[in-house]
Amino acid sequence: MKKYVVLEKPVGQTPLEAVQAWKGANPTYANIPASYAGRLDPMASGKLLVLLGDECKKQKAYTGLDKAYEIEILLDAGSDTGDALGLITYSGQETHVDTRVLSAILSKERGTHERAYPIFSSKTVKGTPLFLHTLRGTLQDIEIPTHAETIYTIRKRNVRSISTGELRARIEAFLAKVPTSTEPSKELGADFRIEQVRTCWENFFVQTGDRKFVVLTLSVTCGSGAYMRSLAGRIGEALGSKGLALSIHRTIIGRYRFGFWWRSF
Repeated sequence: MKKYVVLEKPVGQTPLEAVQAWKGANPTYANIPASYAGRLDPMASGKLLVLLGDECKKQKAYTGLDKAYEIEILLDAGSDTGDALGLITYSGQETHVDTRVLSAILSKERGTHERAYPIFSSKTVKGTPLFLHTLRGTLQDIEIPTHAETIYTIRKRNVRSISTGELRARIEAFLAKVPTSTEPSKELGADFRIEQVRTCWENFFVQTGDRKFVVLTLSVTCGSGAYMRSLAGRIGEALGSKGLALSIHRTIIGRYRFGFWWRSF
């Protein structure tokens, strides 16, 4: 009997759906308890560590694991969620990346910094997740907590340009994969505001017209609890524009120390 399994979760699948799909393909484990160690957003992809059987009792020991990601950052576009599944805003400019400036920005991201939790995170404040405070309009009634966020390494993999047509095609394909839920507990976030998001993107493309967009591809090694969506926004802002996470892919889960992965799952 396995103690854990590492799944490759695709875009558009919730962690729970990923576990259920794996159990369906492995009926021996159909009635075995399973819990994931470290959530992965439905619209992100990559490695999801799932504990099985008695190993579920040790979940706290796994939740502090380090992670590695490959992310794409779209410049000149921002959103309230930090990714492409939010209400979109346009910077009104065309950003061109200076390699030396970008290198300095990435250097400042390394290390441990105190960061506010994203307003579209599941961090609970006064018994309610932040994303529900946001959707209900009650953020002004609470103090958004902070946490220590550590980035060990961050490096540029690629800087490229894409056309409005290519971006539109990617966004349409991305939004087509958005999961829906009828669970009462999901309340306002059940459909991810998908119709509003689609309308925002349509307005965005009307505003931008036919142009080129810069997409940065970065490799990031970080401690548990680092938000790639927030990182995308910070980098866009540091470049004097806006930025959002066009894609997020988790590549490694394990223990990273002194420049090496001492253990990976």
